[in-house]
Amino acid sequence: MRQRTVATAALCLAFLTGCGAGAAPGPAPDDVIKAATQRLTDACLARRGIAPPRAGRSPSPDAAAAQRAAALFGTGPAELSVELPTGYVVRAHTDGCLAAAQQRLYGDQRRWFRASVIVNNFGPEAAHTHRSIAEVRDRHRAEIADWRRLRAHALAGATTLLDHTSPKGAPPP
Repeated sequence: MRQRTVATAALCLAFLTGCGAGAAPGPAPDDVIKAATQRLTDACLARRGIAPPRAGRSPSPDAAAAQRAAALFGTGPAELSVELPTGYVVRAHTDGCLAAAQQRLYGDQRRWFRASVIVNNFGPEAAHTHRSIAEVRDRHRAEIADWRRLRAHALAGATTLLDHTSPKGAPPP
């Protein structure tokens, strides 16, 4: 098990650093993080007695779907908010299963939310400010660096989580 963890971490590190030409392809870092996020959110929903959504399943009645959405995304006023240069405001909750998964994987949900919203909106910002993507990226070097650090943290945590999952599929507490 320890060798598998080291091998998986080394493979993920090679993808992040651009090394590993000629190495056998493995899962993309985004796929590793998504799989761990889904495992964590599914376990959180299960602890709350809510069946996670699945493709191919018949849709839940409206009340059950609303309950699942509230548990997954949180409720009440959004605690996180970022105003983009376009004037658009992106908000998120800190009390849902997704927020808990992000906190566990990224180590700081608030910082991850801010960095990922900014980095994921370079195109609209460039169009709105009539700048090139390169100019926008240059303006946001600190956010890009933060995004990379937090993503590397999440990838390491996701790799560990997926390598150490119990036979029933639930992550360790």
